[in-house]
Amino acid sequence: MEPFALFIAAAIGLSGFSGIKIIKQGDEALVERLGKYTGKKLQPGLNYLIPVMERISVQQTIRERVIDIPPQQCITRDNVSVTVDAVVYWRILDLEKSYYKVENLQAAMINLVLTQIRAEMGQLSLDETFTARNQINELLLQDLDKSTDPWGVKVTRVELRDLIPAKAVMDAMELQMSAERKKRAAILTSEGERESAVNAAKGRADALLLDAEAQQKSVLLGAEAERQQQILKAQGIAAAAGILGKQLEDNPEGKRSIEVLLALGYLEMGTNIGQSPSSKVLFMDPGNVPATMEGIKSILGNPVQS
Repeated sequence: MEPFALFIAAAIGLSGFSGIKIIKQGDEALVERLGKYTGKKLQPGLNYLIPVMERISVQQTIRERVIDIPPQQCITRDNVSVTVDAVVYWRILDLEKSYYKVENLQAAMINLVLTQIRAEMGQLSLDETFTARNQINELLLQDLDKSTDPWGVKVTRVELRDLIPAKAVMDAMELQMSAERKKRAAILTSEGERESAVNAAKGRADALLLDAEAQQKSVLLGAEAERQQQILKAQGIAAAAGILGKQLEDNPEGKRSIEVLLALGYLEMGTNIGQSPSSKVLFMDPGNVPATMEGIKSILGNPVQS
């Protein structure tokens, strides 16, 4: 009986040790008793199970995890085929729900994400899918978080990685972008030419204005000089007339000197008329010169005699 008793004791001891379970930090475990979950959870650290009666049904991490969503074909609102893939960040909040309410949690989440992506992409045009990526991520996050709440799962972030249109669409977009670049280049070139022409015209107008102003100043200066010259000449004539008048009063013979000066002035006038650009030919009979002189003398003689 002693060997049998030792065997029983050893079996009991081994079964007792088999009930010791160690749970790692960041994990949780659910315990079933006789195949039924009674609400017992194992926390990180050392735990004990009743041998034979209790067992760990599931042990999962409650840390945040990532699901890589494979590429899939989606149709946009304007009937354009687009290949989309994404990543989903999630974590388990309630291990009991995630294990007992869905058979394969990760597969269910992948299919749910694929369905939601198709639905969201079908509501947008192709251009909107490129410009509203953050909006799409936010909508997917709200829908997925709400849909996975019964599974005890919290979706923390959804990111669309690649949006790749079909090759025909890519070629058409490339042609459109090339045409747009050429259009912008032509516009910039025409604007440059227009600005150059405007600057050249302004330069010519400024040059003409400066030239006109210079000519105007030159004319004004010439007129002013001529006026000053006329004033000085008139002043000289007045002074000379005064001197001559004085001489006529003091010297009766000065009358002849006046006659000579007038004759010389008449001849000088004819010379000036001949040198003028707009001059006319002046014909004078040499025989009439003495008569002309006598007429001048008579004019000058009358005031003296009076």
